[in-house]
Amino acid sequence: MTTALITGSTAGIGAAFARRLAADGHDLVLVARDTRRLREQATELHDRHGIEAEVLAADLSEDKGIETVADRLGDRRNPVDLLINNAGFGNKGRYLEVSMADELTMLKVHCEAVLRLTSAAAESMRERGRGGIVNVASVAAFVPRGTYGASKAWVVQFTQGAARDLAGTGVRLMALCPGFVRTEFHQRAGMGTDNIPGWMWLDADKLVAAALTDLARGRSVSIPDPRYKALMGLVKVTPRGLLGGVTSRTGRKYGPR
Repeated sequence: MTTALITGSTAGIGAAFARRLAADGHDLVLVARDTRRLREQATELHDRHGIEAEVLAADLSEDKGIETVADRLGDRRNPVDLLINNAGFGNKGRYLEVSMADELTMLKVHCEAVLRLTSAAAESMRERGRGGIVNVASVAAFVPRGTYGASKAWVVQFTQGAARDLAGTGVRLMALCPGFVRTEFHQRAGMGTDNIPGWMWLDADKLVAAALTDLARGRSVSIPDPRYKALMGLVKVTPRGLLGGVTSRTGRKYGPR
């Protein structure tokens, strides 16, 4: 029986990972801020799938929370075989419309926490010669639009670089880059989504299934849907100057308000 640790496990993509991994027979370490929701989730997954689900309440915007999860990842007696760095959020507003405190909190969760937790997990996994890490980024990482996209671009670059450095050790790293997913993400940020076309929305459970397949294939970046693969293919061949204008106009038309 292997163990997976999932940050931001109680909603959205994190919850979809928890459902899928529990169904596949993995024990879980569930990480989020809300203890009540964590306990409810752990009980449901245990009762439905017969797996062990450990609850770990932690706020990854604070050093104490990061340290708590890093310590669990470094526990050699109860090793974690798969880390899903999923915790994250969005800020409503353009650059300079969002407070500096909120911007720094985003960087703490999206970048510093991902770096520290990946490092804690990878060190332990390398010693055992096996393990997997999925860092949830976004297709926003590939377009020049906003601090959210910039933080996710860091996640992609960091993950790809770490994957190369750890090649041959038995530790696999992958950046997961979804598009719009039907979760609580936009609601929590106070963003309306009525203006986003239906074809752009992804199902979290299907996304997770595709991501796990890509991880098993050894990919360091996963864009788990043909529609977004095609869009990102166009992004690669579009001049950066033109791309900036297009993404700005598209964001105003289709981006969350």
